[in-house]
Amino acid sequence: MTIKEKQQEIIEEFAFLDDWEQKYEYIIDLGKELKGLPEDRKTDDNLIKGCQSKVWIDAEFKDGKLFFDADSDGILPKGIVSLLVSIYSGHSTQEILDSDFEFISEIGLQEFLSPSRANGLMAMTKQIKFYAVAYQLKS
Repeated sequence: MTIKEKQQEIIEEFAFLDDWEQKYEYIIDLGKELKGLPEDRKTDDNLIKGCQSKVWIDAEFKDGKLFFDADSDGILPKGIVSLLVSIYSGHSTQEILDSDFEFISEIGLQEFLSPSRANGLMAMTKQIKFYAVAYQLKS
């Protein structure tokens, strides 16, 4: 499934949820499904700057694709980063670089978040793109 198809799937899932309380619960449930990171990968290098909670994103490049792992000490940020990992993990660096984050606006996520959480979300998306650039330069 392409990144765009995954984004569309998320948009459709959010459309079925009636209000932000249900959407909030859905995001929290996504976080509960995230396997997280072992303590030795929760390093300052993997820590996302600009998040209200601690959020870590790590990436591994194998077989021409980037695979993301993430964790957070906050339940909502963990759900948000889980959403991003589910969309972007397992794709080539070029696919990630060619993609956009418009689905975030389409589901209204930024409007629902406090300004500091919205900044954290943007920091997470920038980190995913950063990993794609870094690994593309290495290959």
